Amino acid sequence: MPRTGRPKAELVLSDVERQALMSWSRRAKTGQALALRARIVLACAEGATNKDVAAALGVWPQTVNKWRARFVRDRLEGLSDEPRPGATRKITDEQVEAV
Repeated sequence: MPRTGRPKAELVLSDVERQALMSWSRRAKTGQALALRARIVLACAEGATNKDVAAALGVWPQTVNKWRARFVRDRLEGLSDEPRPGATRKITDEQVEAV
């Protein structure tokens, strides 16, 4: 039976991207959100469906779809958190470095 639903974006990793994602997913100092996103992209690159990846990692299929699409669009940079709204910074980078 053919697959139904919207076709997913083809996800192909370069060797450098694969190494970076594997490093992020295993390193203890990586934030857990970034590590999860890296595991999602790695599983999608292996050819797993969004439902299969979601079930294996304990997330919603919509979450897998979001990170798959962001990776295809923005590559590795797309996996980091986007700036959030809020008050502007009161301390400059130079002041932070001085401390």
